[in-house]
Amino acid sequence: MNMKTIGLLGGLTWESSAEYYRLINEMVFERLGGRHSAEMIMASLDFDPVNELMKEQNWDGLAEILTEKALALQACGAECLLIACNTLHNVADRVAGKIDIELINVIDVIGAEIRGKNMKCAGLVGSTYTMKMDFYRKRLKEKFDIQTLIPEERDMELIMEIIENELGKGEIKDSSRHQFLRVMGQMAEAGAEGIILGCTEIPLLVKQPDTEFQLFDSTFLHSAAAVEFSLGTEGGKER
Repeated sequence: MNMKTIGLLGGLTWESSAEYYRLINEMVFERLGGRHSAEMIMASLDFDPVNELMKEQNWDGLAEILTEKALALQACGAECLLIACNTLHNVADRVAGKIDIELINVIDVIGAEIRGKNMKCAGLVGSTYTMKMDFYRKRLKEKFDIQTLIPEERDMELIMEIIENELGKGEIKDSSRHQFLRVMGQMAEAGAEGIILGCTEIPLLVKQPDTEFQLFDSTFLHSAAAVEFSLGTEGGKER
């Protein structure tokens, strides 16, 4: 079959990028069987300088770096682009405007999934940038009419600490999982019908079997959308 080549902009962090690689290849195998795997090209960035630019909120500098890498993937034959980081979708439209291939926006993928379940209100956990800045919540509201709830300030700080100091370094702790589930429970009590795992590292810690709340796993859903693009088949199955 004519499989389209997926371009993955990763290293943001490498732990979650490894999940993208695994999930995409598993989904292709599920569809095609045999010895099939994905046609995929990855550009993996050194995350530390990217992280420093995020701390400085230097979005112009980040857009420039991502655009350069996206163009390199395009030149190597990628036919779509995934930015394997929710926060960096703050500059996704700017990158998309500089390339000739389709950028699969993770926020759009999540919004479509939420609306497909006839939900109108979701809780959002992610980096402090993703939770506090309006790019994520605004896009969900304007394109999908989805209201987004975020945690209280102290819980946002706790979530960011866990992402930066544990998940981004490959550390998985039961105590941190319990903290996430507590925060999710509070958002559910406030009216959230489901919870967006809006950081590609969070699904390393919290998975659907851990909770009764409907989770929208950004890593899984983004990967499934890429496979749908590549194979021209229906999206990935829910876990």
